[in-house]
Amino acid sequence: MSEFAFELALCAHLEGRREGIVARQLGGSVAEPGGRILDVVRVEPGPAFADRVALTAETIPDAAIESAVGPGRARYWKDAFDCHPERARRATERALEIGFFERERRRGRDYVRQVARYPDWYDRLVGIENKPDLGRPGDLEAQLRTDVSLALVDEVVLATESYVTRAHLNRIPEEVGVWRVHRDDRSVPTVEDDGPPTERDPVDEIEVVREPTPLPVDDPGIEPTGFHPGRTDVAVVSPAEKTRTRRRTAERAYGKGWRTYAFPACESCRPSTDAGATLPFCEWKGRVVDARSTCGPSCDGYEDAPAPSVDLVAERDRSTPWRADPDGNRRHQSGLDRFG
Repeated sequence: MSEFAFELALCAHLEGRREGIVARQLGGSVAEPGGRILDVVRVEPGPAFADRVALTAETIPDAAIESAVGPGRARYWKDAFDCHPERARRATERALEIGFFERERRRGRDYVRQVARYPDWYDRLVGIENKPDLGRPGDLEAQLRTDVSLALVDEVVLATESYVTRAHLNRIPEEVGVWRVHRDDRSVPTVEDDGPPTERDPVDEIEVVREPTPLPVDDPGIEPTGFHPGRTDVAVVSPAEKTRTRRRTAERAYGKGWRTYAFPACESCRPSTDAGATLPFCEWKGRVVDARSTCGPSCDGYEDAPAPSVDLVAERDRSTPWRADPDGNRRHQSGLDRFG
């Protein structure tokens, strides 16, 4: 199983059996944005999760959340931000577009307020590193040591299909939990034109080889920023910086989810339904494929055809607590009078 297919199968399984939000391919660093990408992040619900669901389906800009704009008296937008004016303007426009802000016009000026106070909607963040084949570890050890020393997420888990030996456990930080994923080896069902899809879960069982140790997310973290012969450059990340990044990660996870893949425009591609998720299955290759990296005219099995029509947004809306068009979303009316 490719890492891509493994990742999608695990996301589908977790989404159907754990509370909260599952997302994939999110930034996991602070000092060096983009320096670490977390394969999967699971966001556990906080006390006001329902209020977040009702607010907007989109990721709320961090600058809008941190601004002095509140749900009470409307404020002139330029006076409500402590950042570069262009960043403030972009955050204001986006917050209006997605319905987090609403606007009043006074003497030719734009005044804004929040439609509702930003809720305390998330609790723990769990980062999952996918490595189906431990025989090809790549930079696994360094990645997991970074996750543990930075402690941006509450727990870190390694998910694999390999048999996990004592030697494997000794090579990764003891704080990292380990899951062995046992999957269903039956052939993948497809959605037929003349009937409903057959649903199954490609993951039979998640065997917990080692439980993760909670990480000190409220303490300063150490993030490696450069590796050189004989030395490693590091940055000390403050608790406040980690708190802001955790919020951005949770917001990105909420708006993005994990259904960010495409379906190939190829005759060989058939949608398969696994654990409530429709995945791009290639009959020629006999597996789930990443259309953006492995499909196209260079593939020997490629045959040009319209891409399958699959509404992944509607599927997420049906299958999860997230709502595509929540009651509090005012993007339609706010979009009519955006900045000129």
